[in-house]
Amino acid sequence: MKLTKEQSAEIKNQQSQNNKTKRVVASDLESILYEAIPALDHGFIRVVDYMGDDTSIVQAARVSYGKGTKQVSTDSGLIKYLMRHWHSTPFEMCEIKYHIKLPIFIARQWIRHRTANVNEYSARYSILDKEFYLPTSENLAAQSTNNRQGRGDVLEGTQAKDVLELLKNDAERTYANYETMLNERYDGSTIDSKKKGLARELARMNLTLNTYTQWYWKTDLLNLMNFLRLRADHHAQYEIRVYADIMLDTLKKWVPITYEAFMDYRVGGTEVSSKGKIIIQKLIKGEDVSLESSGLSKREWNELMEAFNFKDKLI
Repeated sequence: MKLTKEQSAEIKNQQSQNNKTKRVVASDLESILYEAIPALDHGFIRVVDYMGDDTSIVQAARVSYGKGTKQVSTDSGLIKYLMRHWHSTPFEMCEIKYHIKLPIFIARQWIRHRTANVNEYSARYSILDKEFYLPTSENLAAQSTNNRQGRGDVLEGTQAKDVLELLKNDAERTYANYETMLNERYDGSTIDSKKKGLARELARMNLTLNTYTQWYWKTDLLNLMNFLRLRADHHAQYEIRVYADIMLDTLKKWVPITYEAFMDYRVGGTEVSSKGKIIIQKLIKGEDVSLESSGLSKREWNELMEAFNFKDKLI
């Protein structure tokens, strides 16, 4: 991870502040506020602002004044109840804002979660950093044979080396052409004083998708958990999962009671259909149940059997 001098100075200045507030404060989150937490090879995540904590959720649920109860166990019980029964609006009372540096192809996947306020670095106004994401060898995999949007076996030997060289060379070549079209180097120097540079809004279209961009991403707690439930899952693409895992840790520091309930009911739990519920009840009673009599598709059946560890019944 590489920070510019301006970014490092900004972080140092922000962390040196000593502001007083009457608002609730999450002390563990305060300890990492503004800190640039590394992600992938050149990326990072920073928590730059937040509003509310676990007691804010309790307050909203009870529509009362002041903080939640003085007994953590009571607040915990209520938050677990809200999570268990999908009462979502109290979680919307808390918000958090991140500053994130990430590859463009991950940003385009990320932006599909249309539940946040986003302001991205403008390549119409500024020159993008000369930094590209290159996968490590263990994350360089072939296309999965049974999943159209997943990875299969890891590439090895000469093939892996050749692919990495292609990725690196293409990124460096297109960035060099980007600078040539702009008639300006990344360091701000001019290439040819007699030539005019192409408009930045046009020159940027030549860059590869592994070029890094940056944005501020602000969302409420409910939508953050919806995002993390999908992107911190082991089925998610590795690169976006790296960011989601870091954000999971910030969630734990910010709202530890909610984090515990979230990990229990959303991440560690499973959803069961009415048909699936009947099947599990029969299996518990020792009754024989088959795919043919279940009313489920093969995929539904296998997902249900995996969720409850009936591996001998997988088809």
